[in-house]
Amino acid sequence: MEKQVLIVDDDEAVCQMVGKVLTAAGMEPLTLTRSSQALDLLNQEKFEMVFFDLHMASPDGMELARHLRRSSWNRTTPVILISDDLRPSAMSVGFEAGANFFLYKPIDKERLLKLIRATQGTIDYGRRRTRRVALQSKVKLNSGADVVEGETIDVSLCGILVKAGRTLARGTPVRISMELAPQMRPVVAAGSVVRILDGNVMGIQLDQLSVAESERLQEFLLPLLPIR
Repeated sequence: MEKQVLIVDDDEAVCQMVGKVLTAAGMEPLTLTRSSQALDLLNQEKFEMVFFDLHMASPDGMELARHLRRSSWNRTTPVILISDDLRPSAMSVGFEAGANFFLYKPIDKERLLKLIRATQGTIDYGRRRTRRVALQSKVKLNSGADVVEGETIDVSLCGILVKAGRTLARGTPVRISMELAPQMRPVVAAGSVVRILDGNVMGIQLDQLSVAESERLQEFLLPLLPIR
């Protein structure tokens, strides 16, 4: 039996394109252009993963994600939000609603296929939702003329935990450069110090991450996130 995937987007072309890639990956797409039709389905059928358009008539993607997390059938099902909203705040709210990943428009088929392959299987939602990956990598924090070099303790799509020789004050805006892998160009973002821990450890929130850098970070973290 093929694994069933739900796609909810008011753009028929998006539904068809995502559906074709899913079919090529050996999955069975079920597409809806009216989001209200998805509510009962999420309580009645089990899906391997779901794709929700972030912005559409109510219920929108975030409302559907919240509904799914309360359902009996799909509480742990991976949620991918399809979005053309480039604001970092939209990503944060989406994750808070229960999304696991973002897929940005215009949709790149290769990136979509990589996302599908990475999310196949049942996901331990409690661990997955934290999205934190223990990772030691070099990081440089620039705040004006002040430069602090350190090493990440863990990394997520929303922030990093950094250990350095000294800390910056809470609330300090920083420019971040992370060397996640030797052959990979550093991921660059803007953020702010949101907490200070013992041992010269800082929690850094990623406030401004471009779509391109967000996708690079997401693709790096995908294989490292716990799947069972």
